[in-house]
Amino acid sequence: MTRSDGALQANSGASQANPGDSLEQLCASKEIIISTGSGGVGKTTIAAALGATAAANLGIKVLVLTIDPARRLASALGLEQFGNVETQVPVSAFADAGASPQGELWVAMLDTKQSWDDLIQAHAPDVATRDAILANPLYRNITGKFIQSHDYVAMERLYQIHTSGKYDLIVVDTPPTRNAIDFLDAPERMADFFSSKLLRWLIAPYQSRMVGFASKPFYLVADRILGTQFLEDIAEFFILFQSMYAGFVDRAQAVTALLGSPQTSFLVVSTLESSPAQEAEFFLRVLADRKYQVGALILNKVLPAYFLSRSGAQSARALSSEPAQIAAQLHAEFPELSESHLGNMLSEIGSSFMNYQVVARRESDQRASLSGSADRTLSIPYFEEDIHSLAALLRLGEKIWT
Repeated sequence: MTRSDGALQANSGASQANPGDSLEQLCASKEIIISTGSGGVGKTTIAAALGATAAANLGIKVLVLTIDPARRLASALGLEQFGNVETQVPVSAFADAGASPQGELWVAMLDTKQSWDDLIQAHAPDVATRDAILANPLYRNITGKFIQSHDYVAMERLYQIHTSGKYDLIVVDTPPTRNAIDFLDAPERMADFFSSKLLRWLIAPYQSRMVGFASKPFYLVADRILGTQFLEDIAEFFILFQSMYAGFVDRAQAVTALLGSPQTSFLVVSTLESSPAQEAEFFLRVLADRKYQVGALILNKVLPAYFLSRSGAQSARALSSEPAQIAAQLHAEFPELSESHLGNMLSEIGSSFMNYQVVARRESDQRASLSGSADRTLSIPYFEEDIHSLAALLRLGEKIWT
């Protein structure tokens, strides 16, 4: 089924008054959805649930791509570890979960080193430059350990997959919020670095094989401390990379344009605890400043709405203030129940309800203060069981889908 067919199906199947408020409509109308949020709020799980539900219901080909190196996506999907090459979740896994998918679900996890190697293979100007970069010791160290390298190549990977046209929808699971800012800024920072005056000054002596009078003392000292070979490796690495500078700049501009295009939307995932909510508020401001579309704010582990019920509060106060009287009435009807134990239990239940109600009211105020920055705000209640299988992901998806 084509992308437009899937969108038509989503519209015709929506039962609510305003289908534009659903994640079903968001997935049907976008090509990239980027899930962001602080650590521990369920961001990876929600990204996986959204991708699985879109594949099951829309009849489209979906990729869930995680660039968070914490390796939680495989666990959330209940699969073995997977890596840089996209892997399809088998139809049999959906069948085991009691579902019959109309589309396909694929998953991948960014491998920084492999993605860099693929990038060099694709964009080096010639074979000699490609081989020299891949063999350079500094290149091997940077691509394996440098965190900014991970952020930059993640954007390259997303751009590469999107332009391939292989998938109707890409759901991206990012690192926790503050690192997600690095993720967004990485292409521009990389392009700026390769055109910086500092870099040109550093590699100039090795380009000309001559050391100017002003810089000679520095290189004499650096040679003694670091070794001539180390400095030459640095210079060679950046000289070789500068041969691809124009490509870095072009793709950085293309990625930035893609993030701000109508094809792309962001999800901000949070709980209503103080620290995650502050992170969500921060990231919502960042996205608004960049004029990126925030398709949804998803609030996870929210207390049930019945804690805000006025009649519920009245009942809780009665349980807490008159437990003995209510316990006597229950004991009269069910004499096998201990009247004293009933009184203690009813008092505890009433007090607990009122305590939860205080938290629920605070959550309601917090939700109201955050909601205005997103196209839609959705709440997910606490789940009694851990979500570590495709069946559980699909159940979670149903909570946020329509």
